Amino acid sequence: MKLRDVDLGSWPVVGGLAAIAVVFGTLNEHFLSAENLTNLALQMAATGTISLGLILVILLGEIDLSAGSVSGLCAVVMTILYVRHGWHPAAAIAVALAAAALIGALHGWMFTQLRMPSFVVTLAGLIGWQGLMLYLLGRGGTINLPFDGPVAKLSDTWLPPWAGWLLVVLIVGIRTGSTLIERRLRRAAGLPVSPARWVVLRLVGLAAALAAVAAVLSADRGVPLLLLIFAALVVTADLVLRHTTFGRHVYAVGGNAEAARRAGIHVTRIRILAFVGGSALAAFGGILAASRLAAVNQSSGSSDTLLMAIAAAVIGGVSLFGGRGRAYAALLGILVIQSITNGMLLLNVDSSVRYMVTAAVLAVAVAIDSLARRGQPR
Repeated sequence: MKLRDVDLGSWPVVGGLAAIAVVFGTLNEHFLSAENLTNLALQMAATGTISLGLILVILLGEIDLSAGSVSGLCAVVMTILYVRHGWHPAAAIAVALAAAALIGALHGWMFTQLRMPSFVVTLAGLIGWQGLMLYLLGRGGTINLPFDGPVAKLSDTWLPPWAGWLLVVLIVGIRTGSTLIERRLRRAAGLPVSPARWVVLRLVGLAAALAAVAAVLSADRGVPLLLLIFAALVVTADLVLRHTTFGRHVYAVGGNAEAARRAGIHVTRIRILAFVGGSALAAFGGILAASRLAAVNQSSGSSDTLLMAIAAAVIGGVSLFGGRGRAYAALLGILVIQSITNGMLLLNVDSSVRYMVTAAVLAVAVAIDSLARRGQPR
């Protein structure tokens, strides 16, 4: 059986994570320490959230190059309203997210109504929104957030050990209940169900993985609130994509837009909503990044933020051809990216080598996706 005839799912990513853990854990004993893994959890939340928004657009077979600039701009908008104008943090965040949604709607309108390629539309957004961010920052270039304020506290709040373990029990319990309900509904509808042993194996694997995470994080400072927020966003996005009409339509449009149109799907609306959701999640990622830095500056949302977010989505298993992938790709992909970056930083590897290694991992992920796509029937 050839590789292109097999649906490998997330197993290549899981295998890659295991290899990364073995290699860097052997080369540096601090890599697998509770302190370093907790820092790793904090590092991946912001970029992972931006990647989650990009998945909505990539599933359509399109791209959003403005996600990094939108994240930085909206973080600056939130900070200006909160710090300089004395707004309540919740209101400032709401306005920033609303501004991101309007930006996404504008991009979607230009793409669908003016027939401009998404690459060009969002490339213009990348440049233009970054320019607006620099204009709002002014000559100072940096605005600090209050260290004791609620925004900065997002990245400095930790769950006590008992709360972390309680969360594990709740997640496993909810997942078990939803699986049993789904199996019963599928049986009642005459649809096939997975063998019971595989269901049990997956649930046991989930429980073991969550227990390991809770044990490691509790050994240091506890489960960070930032990681909990990111995980909740991933689960919510996955539920929306798999169990709502909007989600099914996103996959349909990404798989074959013309067939989706003939099936009665409002393709234009789905595309605009995907760009809106992508920009809103990019803004939220920018706010999480500002929380961790306790400031916004001229580099907010710039540097390699966009590239790492796109790479995370693709490495996690989202097809650049559209129509295939899950929200969990953001979690798996950003875990791979940040693990590689973190491990090489511990080894004092030059940044040039880090970029080349990340590029190699991305190329392998796209190659696997291309082979899998070739093996699918037309």
